[in-house]
Amino acid sequence: MARPTMEDVAAKAGVSRALVSLVMRNAPNVSDERRTRVLCAAHELGYEPHAMARSLASRTSTVLGVMVSDLRNAFFADVVEGLDAAAEAAGFHLILNTGGRSPARERAALKNLLSFRPAGVILLSPVVPASAIEEAAAQGPVVLVSRTSRVAEVDTVNDDGEAGSALAVDHLVSLGHRRIAHLDGGVAAGAAARRRGYQQAMRRHRLHPHIVRSEHTDTAGEKAVHELLGDPPREGVPTALLAGNDFNAVGAISALEEAGLRVPEDVSVVGYDNTSLAALKHLSLTTVDQPRTEMGRLAVEALLERVRGERTEPVRHLLHPSLVVRSTTAALER
Repeated sequence: MARPTMEDVAAKAGVSRALVSLVMRNAPNVSDERRTRVLCAAHELGYEPHAMARSLASRTSTVLGVMVSDLRNAFFADVVEGLDAAAEAAGFHLILNTGGRSPARERAALKNLLSFRPAGVILLSPVVPASAIEEAAAQGPVVLVSRTSRVAEVDTVNDDGEAGSALAVDHLVSLGHRRIAHLDGGVAAGAAARRRGYQQAMRRHRLHPHIVRSEHTDTAGEKAVHELLGDPPREGVPTALLAGNDFNAVGAISALEEAGLRVPEDVSVVGYDNTSLAALKHLSLTTVDQPRTEMGRLAVEALLERVRGERTEPVRHLLHPSLVVRSTTAALER
């Protein structure tokens, strides 16, 4: 059955299409009698206004575009929950796509989002070049989550990655660990800050940093541990690991157990993000917590301030993380 149109509503209510449009936009200059007639006809027909068409016609939009870097990472699901709640409270709706952690695919995904003419876009941990972000900002408000920017037209929401990594290193040192390796996130957004925080904390404790290049995925975590242990396993391997994120930590734990090492008895592991994955009882991962839903809320607030013309100066939200201690870290057995 064809979807009812505005023309169908007008015919049933015995009014013009223009009047139906006024009612659907909640315009004030419509009598109560005719407004009721139109709304009753729309209800009987099952008509619902098309958000995109309405936005294009009125040259205003109640749609916010969201690009997610990696749909498999639970961190982004938590941030999107915060985005969605804040957008709904403000009368806006989200359209969402992903770039699959590929710069080329993300550039195409961003172009696709902008084709819907949203009020603005929010990019979650994007890996597109800064030039692509600047181009998008020339078309409307842009907010980055988990990535920094120097562009004045772009707002950012981040956690303090340096402080988060320092919390993890301090915790492991307090348990007696001295050989602490970091499986970093490579070129992923936020990885550089976490890497710096790890290095600074290790040097503060007069320890030698050991960085293994990795990515924010489980398979990369497995690969990094295989590289770290060697084949056959080397002597003097680290007694503790700080993974780039929770997803990476899961892969690292899998590889450690496959090699016959116990977590945390032989090797302690700390993740980053405190996703729902980390809290699963069989995993119970010690991890650095980012206030993920709060990051989503702040991103929408920053975007809507731009949309409403309330601010032109950039905002740089930097939230302080905390450490959640669970079962994957323990005192070093001497």
